Amino acid sequence: MPNCKFNNPVICDERHIKELETLARIASTLSAKSQQEEVLLEVIDVLEKSRSVKRGTIMLLTVDGRELRVEAVKDRKVQQAEGAAYRRGEGITGLVLDTGEPCIVPLVSEEPRFKGRLHSRSDEPLSFICVPITVEKATVGTLSVDCDEQPANVLNEIMRFLSIVATMIANDVVARRSARMEREALETENIRLRSEMMEKFQPDNMIGNSHLMHEVYTRIHQVAASDTTVLIRGESGTGKELVASAIHYSSPRARKPFVKVNCAALNENLLESELFGHEKGAFTGALQARIGRVQEAEGGTLFLDEIGDFSPTTQVKLLRVLQERTYERVGSNDLRKADVRIVAATNADLEKAILENTFRQDLFYRINVFPVHLPPLRSRRDDILLLTNFFVNKYSTKMCVEIRRISTPAINMLMAYHWPGNVRELENTIEYAVLMGKEDGVIHGHDLPPTLQTPVAIAATGSNQHTLKARVAMLERDLIVDSLKRHKGTISAAARELGITERMVRYKIQKLDIDYETLFKKRRKRKTPRP
Repeated sequence: MPNCKFNNPVICDERHIKELETLARIASTLSAKSQQEEVLLEVIDVLEKSRSVKRGTIMLLTVDGRELRVEAVKDRKVQQAEGAAYRRGEGITGLVLDTGEPCIVPLVSEEPRFKGRLHSRSDEPLSFICVPITVEKATVGTLSVDCDEQPANVLNEIMRFLSIVATMIANDVVARRSARMEREALETENIRLRSEMMEKFQPDNMIGNSHLMHEVYTRIHQVAASDTTVLIRGESGTGKELVASAIHYSSPRARKPFVKVNCAALNENLLESELFGHEKGAFTGALQARIGRVQEAEGGTLFLDEIGDFSPTTQVKLLRVLQERTYERVGSNDLRKADVRIVAATNADLEKAILENTFRQDLFYRINVFPVHLPPLRSRRDDILLLTNFFVNKYSTKMCVEIRRISTPAINMLMAYHWPGNVRELENTIEYAVLMGKEDGVIHGHDLPPTLQTPVAIAATGSNQHTLKARVAMLERDLIVDSLKRHKGTISAAARELGITERMVRYKIQKLDIDYETLFKKRRKRKTPRP
C-alpha cells in the first residue's frame, strides 16, 4: 500500500474498506431520500457511527450570501436557537466560509478564534474539523464535526474523508437547488398562465374575482364556441342575463341577433305569439302578421328568461323547437326552420316542478344540456367591494357627483348584510348611497338605505345596539374618523373643522373606541421632535 499513511498495511486496508463502506452508505442515502434536511441528517448519522465523531453539523449559505445557517444537526435545539449563524470570517466556521479552505483545531480549549456558538461542550479535550462545501469554486456551506483529541495524522485523515463527503453533499445540494428553482419557476409560470387564462375567460360585462366566479367564467368559455343549449340557474338578481349575453358574444353567432324574452311577463296566449309569431286574423286584435322572437333571433341566440313560468302548452311547442328545430306561427300550419341557439335561465326549482307536474321532464332534459350555476352574492363576499366600486363610479358619473371614498363603517355594513336581492340589490343600494353622499363626497354608514340599517349591520360598525344612542355614536365616530383622515391625523385641525375643542376630540376618540394609533401610526412615526 504505497499511498497509505499508516505503517501497518492491514490497518490501512481495514480503514480504506471502512471508508468505502461509509461512502457507499452516504451515496445510497443521497440518492434514496427526497427531502434535503432528511438526507443531510442521515449523512450526519452515518458519519457519527462510522468515524467515531460527534456533533456533526451541516450549515448552508443563505440566499443573500451573507451568513451560514444550520441546515442539518441531530440536536434540534441547536437548529432552533437564536443566533445559530456565522458570518464570513467569524470564528473557525466563518473562516472556512471566507477562505474556502478546510481547517483543523487540534485542541478546542486552546484556540482563541473558536466561538463554540452552536453546541454546548464539556471540558473534555476535543478536536474540531470543518471543511467547505464547494460548488464551482464557490463555498456554499460547511461540514463540521467534533472528535476526541487525536494525533495530527489521524485528524488529517478524518479531514480528507470529510472533504470527500462534502463534495458529495455539494453535488446533491446543487441538484436539489436546481430542481427546486425549476419547480418554483414552473409554479410561478403556472400561476401566471392561469391568471392570464382567467382574465382571458372573464367576459367584459362581468365583475368578480372570487373562485366561484372564475368557475362561471370557465363554464362560459367551455360552452361559448358550440351551439349547445345552456341552462343558467341562480337566484334572482345574480346576473343570469349577463351570463347569457357573455355566451352569445363569445360565440360564432356574435354578429347575429341576441333576442331576450321574459317568460314571466307574458300570459300563455301572448307568450306563444311572442315566441313564434302569428298570422293576420289568428286571434282577436291580430290585424296583421307578426314575426316571433324565434324568427327574429335567426342565426343568433334566443334567451328565455324565467323558463320555469312556461305553461304546459307552450312547453310542448318549445320542446319541438329544441328537438326538431321547427315551429309554427299562431294561426298557421306551415313549418318553419329555426336556426337559433337556446339559452334559458330560471331561479325556480325545476326538479320540484317536475315532481308537481308543472314542468315537463323531457323539456328539462333538453334545456339542461349544459348547466351554469350562478352563486348568490352572499357566497362570494370577496366581490362585494369590487362591485361596490364599480357601481360607485357608474352612478357618480351618471349623476355628476364626486364620491372620493366609502367610509369604513359603511364598508362593514355592506359586508355584514346578507343581500337577498343579490347584485341587483347592491346596485340599487349604491345608487341610493351616491345620491345621499353627494354633499361631502363620502358614503357614510348612515347614507345606506334603511334595509341595511339592521342590528347585525350596526354591530359590524362597532355599535352594539339598534338604538338612537347607538346610531348617534356611529354617526359621531364616522364624522370624527373622516375628519382625522382628511387632516392626516392632526387632532387640532379636525377639532377646528368639527367646531369642537381638541379635548373633546380626544375624549370622543377614547369613548368611541377609535383606534387612532393604528389609523395614523405611520404619520406619528415620521414626526420627529423639534430640536
